[in-house]
Amino acid sequence: MDTVFPPIAPGRVHRWCGAALLTAPRPVLLAAAPPLSPAEADVLGALPARRRAEWTAGRLLAKRLAAQAYGVPAAAVEVLPRQDGSPRVFVAGAPVPGAHLSISHTAGHAAAALARRPVGVDLCETGSADAVRRVAEHVLSPPESALAAGGRPEVLAGVWALKEAAVKADRGSVFGAAPRRVPLLGLRPPRLGGGRRAAAWRAGSAVLALVLAGPGAAAGRAATGGGTALVLPAALDHAGVWSPWPCRFPRDSGRGTSEGEMSGDGATSHLSG
Repeated sequence: MDTVFPPIAPGRVHRWCGAALLTAPRPVLLAAAPPLSPAEADVLGALPARRRAEWTAGRLLAKRLAAQAYGVPAAAVEVLPRQDGSPRVFVAGAPVPGAHLSISHTAGHAAAALARRPVGVDLCETGSADAVRRVAEHVLSPPESALAAGGRPEVLAGVWALKEAAVKADRGSVFGAAPRRVPLLGLRPPRLGGGRRAAAWRAGSAVLALVLAGPGAAAGRAATGGGTALVLPAALDHAGVWSPWPCRFPRDSGRGTSEGEMSGDGATSHLSG
């Protein structure tokens, strides 16, 4: 079957444009997972019961991703909310300077991305295509609607995931006018305006989008608290091309290579139980 977006292997840390990305089916995460810290458990306890399983899966995945990035046990990693609700990484009780984390979860999947620059990740189930159709006129411009012409569920899910991932990278709210202000220029390969880098893959029954904010966007919004000298390892600055989407700035318009585009599969170790 022809698909718009290539598949992504679950359970492996992938690297793209300096970001580390991990996705997994939710049942796998809940079956064998690092423990939540007392502070994380407090956040979980304050959530409505209907949100707890998805929230837990996303945080457990993010803890595994950060643990691999920093070479520490997953139990030493905490993912706690900032005042605006965005996730923040702590190791051994101290915030990690310069770390940007984004998490997404659906009923069936979870995804997490970690980078030195503002990053957004989003999962949209193809079964949500009808919901995307209902809000299309509020979030899509006429040229964007033309990209989604035909209404294939995978296309509609990809359009929404790319928009929402971009809004997350900008540290904005998906509600209101923010998605409309993210220009979607193409789907194959994914292209967004504003100097953003974008990619999308098929993750089981969902489309997974990863967006890095444009130069200067939200530059001062990373965690900066002291108490630890941990920074992202150099390996995360050297992306491997492990999908058809090259790592290039939008201005390249598909010609040649750019900073960050390299050979290699870009994948590291598998998740273990």
